[in-house]
Amino acid sequence: MKYFILILLMNIVEHASYNKQDVEVTSRETLFKGFLQVEKVSLRHRLFKNIGYTSVLQRELIHRPEAAGVLIYNDQQQRFALIEQFRVGALDDQQSPWQLEIIAGVLDGDESPETCICRESLEESGCQLDQLQHLFSFYPSAGACSELFHLYAAQADLPEQGGIFGVADEGENIQLHLFDYADLSRLLTSGRLANAPVIMALQWLQQHLQK
Repeated sequence: MKYFILILLMNIVEHASYNKQDVEVTSRETLFKGFLQVEKVSLRHRLFKNIGYTSVLQRELIHRPEAAGVLIYNDQQQRFALIEQFRVGALDDQQSPWQLEIIAGVLDGDESPETCICRESLEESGCQLDQLQHLFSFYPSAGACSELFHLYAAQADLPEQGGIFGVADEGENIQLHLFDYADLSRLLTSGRLANAPVIMALQWLQQHLQK
């Protein structure tokens, strides 16, 4: 029995229960098209235990370009970098709409995540990146949004102090902050971090420092 459960768990870890062929889309209607696109999708999907399909469901789907982000750190300097900027999605946040984040941006056309990150790093911190380590690729909000986010880490020479960065023509006003490794645990438990990529990246850094 334990062997059967182990095999079942391994299968769940390595393979999804179903795939794209187990979804039947009956209609797709564009509701809005700008930088973001919103669709109304009618579909039905297979039920678990192969007992048929759901009734036709209607869902709103937000399309957003793929994005990539990077945590820049330096073991020799014992420091890491985060940025702070206004985010409209946090407009009603009880603490502040200005979020602490890793450096990130959306992919431009057929741009690779690595190219995107190197470009964004120069624009948002002035740091030149040479070697990138891929950590995770994930959907930040798969319940309603198609965005796929690629998370990386990279060592780089960090400046002595932060500064103001960003592309003014794109409405960017970004503050670069530098933190000591000693600040990491306090930052993770402070409640100041409120977005998934920065929390995941700093949890990875914490594990990296424990090795």
